[in-house]
Amino acid sequence: MIAILMAAGLGTRMAPLTQKVAKPLVKVYGKPMIETVIDGLYELVERVYVVVGYKSEQFKYLTEKYPKLELIENTEYTTINNISSIHAAREVMGSDDCFICEADLFVSDPSIFRDKLEGSCYFGKFVKGHSDDWVFDLNEKGIITRVGKHGDDAYNMCGVAWFKAGDAGLIRDSIDDAYSKPGTYETLFWDDIVNRELGKLNLRVHPVKSDQIVEIDSVAELETVDPNYREYN
Repeated sequence: MIAILMAAGLGTRMAPLTQKVAKPLVKVYGKPMIETVIDGLYELVERVYVVVGYKSEQFKYLTEKYPKLELIENTEYTTINNISSIHAAREVMGSDDCFICEADLFVSDPSIFRDKLEGSCYFGKFVKGHSDDWVFDLNEKGIITRVGKHGDDAYNMCGVAWFKAGDAGLIRDSIDDAYSKPGTYETLFWDDIVNRELGKLNLRVHPVKSDQIVEIDSVAELETVDPNYREYN
């Protein structure tokens, strides 16, 4: 099993912190967010691939701290959405079962990565009421029928997915196909490609609790997790 962590983005919503440091390296309670993800995965996988772009040089220390970790350069991160990070990792995508994770996550309970997973899935947190975030629509059998923004009483995306090798390869090939049509893919999230291929994937939601993993997008959200950042908001 491998893990692919997406860490290439500009993190503009977390300015001014991200003017000096790449967003995944912002510390929560003294520890870079990306390290909370790596530490949860590290003993489970053969290799960890971190896709970098913005301030990529700041991530080099990770290869010394974690010998099984390799950096992959995303040269398109300023002009193409995060579909470009999965495209950059296409040489390893599909080589084995894999986790695909955002790198700007604070994982307070690393045991979530050790849960027994029967098939390809997104990790999700159930949110009652309306959500403007990425959500999953499910059919009566619990199969995901839509991956997209906005929903009511739904599981929300929390930045972690796990795919069997064959499913990962299918997503890789679909992204390659999207790349063959300039003008149609540049603004896409990689999850948009997953949504296109749902009929072939048989994806489910793996439930996690809201306090086990937090995706942090702004200084205000960071402050709610770590009060030490109140001075920035």
